[in-house]
Amino acid sequence: MRTVFGKNPVMEVLRSNKKIEKIYCIERKHKSAIDQDLLDLIAEKSIKMLEVSKNKLDALANDGNHQGLVAIVEDFAYYSLDDVLEIANQKNKKPFLVILDGITDVHNFGAIIRSCECAGVDGIIIPERRAAQINDTVAKTSAGALEYLPIIKVVNINTTIDNLKRKGFWIYGADMNGDKAYYEEKYDSSLALVIGGEGKGISRLTREKCDIIVEIPMYGKINSLNASCAATILIYEVIRQRG
Repeated sequence: MRTVFGKNPVMEVLRSNKKIEKIYCIERKHKSAIDQDLLDLIAEKSIKMLEVSKNKLDALANDGNHQGLVAIVEDFAYYSLDDVLEIANQKNKKPFLVILDGITDVHNFGAIIRSCECAGVDGIIIPERRAAQINDTVAKTSAGALEYLPIIKVVNINTTIDNLKRKGFWIYGADMNGDKAYYEEKYDSSLALVIGGEGKGISRLTREKCDIIVEIPMYGKINSLNASCAATILIYEVIRQRG
């Protein structure tokens, strides 16, 4: 089981029909802070809800911003690459994947999940080692988007890129020293966008496997964007071009 906390994440878990063992809610004297429609949905689904003290909620959420709600939910289920591609095929669309190469900050990870889900990205690929993994902070930062977006965990990013290329994908890497500005490229094929880790960017071997490296022009005194901000800009350029 995993912990999900905060009003929006708990609401989206409820809407997504994930199995919820129980929900802990702030004790009655503070309960007015919880939206009534959320409480109604909990009652409608007949989920066990326990009123507890703020201290108890703080402990359950590891002192995160729980907003008076903590849910104990079934473990997160990862998807396989083939499953995600089949879902895209059923939608009659060219798949659009995002590959995270060494993103270690869970807040960045959660923010990227949120942007991907809002933009209709088909899935995110993450490595099983040396990278941020799904946890309660990621769920909270994603504002509930985690419950809807397929996440694919792989042993090796580079092997996965080779597999995608055999399936006809173009691989785009994002880097401050790119081959061209991101808006100069056409994104009309099945594609995967590689976002590098904070500070180090895309690893050397992964960069070499990318078909094209795109950059976001910088006009100020700071020469780089936060990874989640850069990802959002690039993701929405792909969506804009695809109409």
